[in-house]
Amino acid sequence: MKRVIVLVGLYLFSLCAQAGPNINIGVVYDYLAGDKSTYLKRVYNSGDSTAFVKINVLEILYNADGTSTEVPVKVQADASARDGLMASPARLIIPAQGMQGTRLLFMGARDKERYFRVRFVPVVPEKEDEFAVSGEEREEYRKTLTAGVNVMAGFGTIFFVRPDDARFDSVIDDSAGTYKVRNNGNTVVVIDEFKSCSKASEAECEPTTKHHILAGKTFEFEKKAGREYRFILVEGESKKNLSTAG
Repeated sequence: MKRVIVLVGLYLFSLCAQAGPNINIGVVYDYLAGDKSTYLKRVYNSGDSTAFVKINVLEILYNADGTSTEVPVKVQADASARDGLMASPARLIIPAQGMQGTRLLFMGARDKERYFRVRFVPVVPEKEDEFAVSGEEREEYRKTLTAGVNVMAGFGTIFFVRPDDARFDSVIDDSAGTYKVRNNGNTVVVIDEFKSCSKASEAECEPTTKHHILAGKTFEFEKKAGREYRFILVEGESKKNLSTAG
């Protein structure tokens, strides 16, 4: 009897833990083509209550040593507009089992590639958040979440803004012991679905990975005897299936 009570208790706890909003932003890497200025990002809510989502944008600046820092998006000198990426709207109200979209708009210089981190953070609405809800609705929503065990997880994406004159120039060096891909262009190149497998057994593969090669950088790996390597080289809209072996 005690065992049954414990199992029922765990089941009810599981139901409570799942109560509330549950957002999904799709892919975590997005790319803005050189001839585009806006990008539609869709956010889904598979939970059983409304999701109030704030969108925050930071610019990623890469240092010479490969490290990076994240800084707020700058406002232009005359305060007329931002110099960088902005989300419109920056606050989403997404119904349960619903979807809403925000447009990521880039303004400013595009003489070189720029990088941004876009965060989608579910929140309990407060007055200062500027969500279009009344005080009574805010309090009712807070009570709904408090009634269960709820964890509202946020998500972040990396947003690549290609320069106006985006140019791809990938140079491959496939030698006996190493394989190198040098990005001599001026915009990011992607090594997608990179997989290392045993020649003897297709089932003996390492986890699939994705790599970004920034302009002027090189991706390389050591080729080991008895291993085969497969991946997709993505240059904008162009995709090439490549492989090599140790």
